Amino acid sequence: MKHDIVILGVFVADTAYRASRQPKMGETLLGNGFALGPGGKGSNQAVAAAKAGGDTAFLSKLGKDAFADMALKTWKEAGVTPAVTQDPSSYTGAAYIFIEEGTGNNAIIVAPGAAATISPADMDANAELIGSAKVFVTQLEQPLDAAVRALEIARAGGATTVLNPAPAQKLDAAVFALCDYVTPNETETEILTGLPVTNVDQAKVAADKLLDMGVKTAIITLGAMGALYHSRTESVLVPAFKAGPVVETTGAGDAFNGGFAAAIARGTAPVDAVRFGSAVAGISVTRPGTAPSMPSRAEVEALLAKG
Repeated sequence: MKHDIVILGVFVADTAYRASRQPKMGETLLGNGFALGPGGKGSNQAVAAAKAGGDTAFLSKLGKDAFADMALKTWKEAGVTPAVTQDPSSYTGAAYIFIEEGTGNNAIIVAPGAAATISPADMDANAELIGSAKVFVTQLEQPLDAAVRALEIARAGGATTVLNPAPAQKLDAAVFALCDYVTPNETETEILTGLPVTNVDQAKVAADKLLDMGVKTAIITLGAMGALYHSRTESVLVPAFKAGPVVETTGAGDAFNGGFAAAIARGTAPVDAVRFGSAVAGISVTRPGTAPSMPSRAEVEALLAKG
């Protein structure tokens, strides 16, 4: 079946702990809160894209357990079409998320489980789904060789390709050449380029290096500073949207990528798609959780209308 947006990635159950600080090695702290909910970068992006109005399919692997049931329920409620296989000999991914109480900042450990076995052969088996998409999105939580094969299939089919290089790792120019858009945050940009990114001017220098490395267009998300859209012909800083007090930033990058994909799939001009994605992210950080924080298209458009 054909879908406008196909996202390859990982689902994990988020186990989120709130405390004033992280414990030191060997130390036990009392936390101030705990939540269990759906997560994983790819899954979060699929939920964000679908809730933002995109016809979205999600490609992944799960175990056959309670966390898999959570995944399927999450996608059904958001309107995401699952293209997943389930492996009863493995487990569905899980993530430890520490949230600093005073700032909302986070630190994360991901154990992808069955999704760690996603392979290029799996991508070939789903070539029709991937190749017929308008927009294909992937990240780097599943094995890199599978992501690269999927990008090749998507490119051959004429899809707009988006790589969210997270968790960041060094990548060959051949990988970047497959990507219409690469969407790192500041830290990921530093890992990819070896250049510091602490302000907009530094982000522009790093974005130029990404272009030299083979990227067609770099979109660097800069938190409260906004998002930098940077190509050979255009460089635009899209301001961040403040939709209310920041509660949690964990899903902000995924919200941006899902919203951006939904807008691009509708034919929105790229800079306006960045603006749409930024609005999705701006709303998401005012809510707890990752997938549960993703707003509807109506909410995003209402925020955009306010300017």
